Amino acid sequence: MSACIEGDLPRRPRFEVRFATSPEEIRATQKLRYRIFAGELGADIDGGDEGIDHDAYDPFCRHLMVIEPGSQRIVACTRLLTDRNAAAAGGFYSASEFDLAMLDALPGRLMEVGRTCVDADYRSGAVIATLWQGIAACIVEEGYDYLFGCASIGLDDGGATAHAILEYIRTHHLAPPAQRVRPYIRLPAADVRITEKPKMPPLLKAYLSLGAKACGDAYWDRDFNCADVFMLLNVSALHPRYARHFLGRHSNTGSVVALAA
Repeated sequence: MSACIEGDLPRRPRFEVRFATSPEEIRATQKLRYRIFAGELGADIDGGDEGIDHDAYDPFCRHLMVIEPGSQRIVACTRLLTDRNAAAAGGFYSASEFDLAMLDALPGRLMEVGRTCVDADYRSGAVIATLWQGIAACIVEEGYDYLFGCASIGLDDGGATAHAILEYIRTHHLAPPAQRVRPYIRLPAADVRITEKPKMPPLLKAYLSLGAKACGDAYWDRDFNCADVFMLLNVSALHPRYARHFLGRHSNTGSVVALAA
C-alpha cells in the first residue's frame, strides 16, 4: 500500500509560452493585438472585417504567445524580429520612428521586440514574467547580444505622466551618448505637470528591471496616442537578479516550453 503525498505531485504551470506554429495561431495573436490597440487604446488601425492588427513586418517575425493551459486562451503576445530577418524585411520596425544608425556600431547579434500586449483579464506579474522567460530562452538558445524595442507611455492626461516618467529615465536610466537614437517626431511639451510619483507602464518597468537603457527622447506616436521610448538591453549586462530568474528554464509562475522556430 502506498501513500501519495500531495506536495510531491508535479505542479501544472499556470501559463505556458511558445511560438505560434500555424497561420491560425498568428492570426489569433493579431486579433488580440487589435482588441488591445484599437479597441482598448483607440489606435487608428484598419483591421478589416476580421479585426486584426497586421503590417508588412509580420511575415518576417516570430510570434511569441503566452497561453493559459486549461482554456488554451492566448493571453499575451509579442513578436520578435531578428537582425537577419530584418534585412529581408527592409529594416527594423523601430526604424519607422527613430534614426537607428547607432545599431550599426553594436557588436554581435540583435533582436527587436515589438507589438507586445496582454489581455485585460490577465495583466499580472505571472503573465509578464512568463512572456519574458520565452524571450530569454530565445536569446540564450540563439545567442543574441542585444535586445531592443519601444516601450509605450499613454498620453491620456495630455502627456503629464509621460514627461514625468521620461524625466526620471533621463536621470537614472539613460544610455551613453554613443547609443542614442533620434525620434523623427518628438513628443511635445505637456501643458500640466503631475506632483505624485507616476505609475510606470508594465513593459517599460520590465525593461528597466532587466537593466535596459533608454536611448534618448521619446517618439510621439499620434496613431496610438502614446510616447514610445526606445529601450536597449545589452544581454551581457543583464541585472544579475533577473538573469537568474528569466534565463532559467522554469519558475514558479510559468514554464518555458519548447520554442519552435
